Parts: sequence; C-alpha cells; structure tokens
Amino acid sequence: MKKPVFRGANVAMVTPFTTDDKINFDLLGEMIEFQIASGTSAITICGTTGEKSTLSDSEHKATLLYAIDKVAGRIPVIAGTGSNDTRYCMQMSKYACSIGADGLLLVTPYYNKTTQAGLIRHYNMIADAVDKPIILYSVPSRTGMGITAETDYELSKHPNINGTKEAAGDLELVTQIRRMCGDELNIWSGEDSLIVPILSMGGQGVVSVLSNVMPREVADICSLWFEGKAKESADLAIKTFDLAKALFLETNPIPVKAALNMMGYPVGDPRLPLVPMSEAGSEKLRKVLEAHDLIK
Repeated sequence: MKKPVFRGANVAMVTPFTTDDKINFDLLGEMIEFQIASGTSAITICGTTGEKSTLSDSEHKATLLYAIDKVAGRIPVIAGTGSNDTRYCMQMSKYACSIGADGLLLVTPYYNKTTQAGLIRHYNMIADAVDKPIILYSVPSRTGMGITAETDYELSKHPNINGTKEAAGDLELVTQIRRMCGDELNIWSGEDSLIVPILSMGGQGVVSVLSNVMPREVADICSLWFEGKAKESADLAIKTFDLAKALFLETNPIPVKAALNMMGYPVGDPRLPLVPMSEAGSEKLRKVLEAHDLIK
C-alpha cells in the first residue's frame, strides 16, 4: 500500500498578481496562512489554477520557493511542474524536489497529444529522475487526452508514482482505476462537485478550486467523511454544490479570481489569453457568493 502524500482537502492555489502584472507575494503569503488556519490539508502551487502556463521560468521557480518557505513544513506542498516537454518537466521537477516540495503534480502532456505508451514512458522517465511522490493529473477537457485505467495500472507499479488527480468527471473510470490498481494508486477528486462520490470509492480527498474561497467547508467535507459521518459530509457537499459549479461558469481560474476579488482579496486579473470574467458571468457569481454570505 502506498501512503498518500496527503489526505483531505488540497487547495489548488491561485497566483495573485499586482496591478502591474507582477506576482503579489505578500498576498500569496496571506492566502497561504488563511488556508492553513482553515484546516486545509495540503497546498498545490503553480497548477492550472495557479496559471503556471503563463509564468516565466523565474516566476515559476520563485513562486514554488516562496510557498515552500512560507508553509515551512506545516502541511505538504505539491508543486505543479507538468509540461508537454518531458525534458523540461524533468528539469522543473528536479528543481522542485531540491527546494523541498513534498510532491509533484504532473498534468498529462498537452497539445502534443501522445499515445498511452507515450504517457507511460513520459511519467516513468520523470519518476526515475526524482525522489518525491508524483501525482498524475488527468484533465482531458484541457489537454485533449486522458489517462486510461490500464495506463494508470502500469504507472502504479513505479514506487514514486503515488496517485492520480482525476478531473475527467467519469466515475466509471474511477471505479476501473480502483479495481485495477487497488491501494497502489491513490485517487483524489479533481472536481469539487464529485468529492463525496470519489471518497465513497476509496478516494483520499480533493485538489480543490473551491478551497480558495471556502477552505473550511471543503476541509470539513473530507474530514467528516473520514470520521464516518457520511451523511453530514454529503449534506455539506450538496450545500456548496452551487458555488463549486459557479466557479466554472467560465474557464478556470477566471471565476475563482473574480470571486476572490469580490471577497476583498485583490488577486488581480488572469493573464492573457485569459481575460476577466464577463459582466453576465460576474453577476451570476456574485449572487451565489451573496447566498453563501461570502460577500455583502
């Protein structure tokens, strides 16, 4: 059995920008403290929600280093170092390990759209080169391809491949992965609307966008489940369902950044080619935030 690199709610942190489009490290530090104080189990930095794809190499490295130093071992920090270039992914993954990351989140190579055989070679090559646990990240809606259960099974044989973040919205696939891999591949939900269903199939928690704005509630959904309080966990998941969905009214992280700005966290706009949330989308999001007493 592979011990999960974390259990519970892991926030997929946004990267806050200043008005002149620089990384706002002071605000990032405040947000990290907010997450830890709210019971978040782990932090993912520089993932999809953190806009890694528009960070320069120096910004990417500086953000990883800042987050790891700020957390200072209090909870695990998972570094987003995935790339569509295997050699570059290996380079950034080695760097993250060298500065103290507790694990790596590696999205499937996008745009190139390799085969399943290519995925196996890609991930195994990186796993051979690092000494920290790897979380696979399957999100076909963004990358154009997913990881099959058969590929997950092959990858689960590597001791450094710890688990998978499943964001395909396919519960049948999750069932197949559990059946084939058992305890050799941990599973985390990559969608806030599916936390409880995936927990019910042996999942270890979630890598959450919703945690940026509701960290205590997402942490409680997971902790209640692990305490054997399934109904209370499900009730809370149902209560927060509308906000979980509202945060995907437009491409992530457009809505979550809009929400945080409305809540008084000046995280700035997403970087191009992403644009600020539309007026219509913002109005819908505002109503949901008001319903949850997150803004007045």
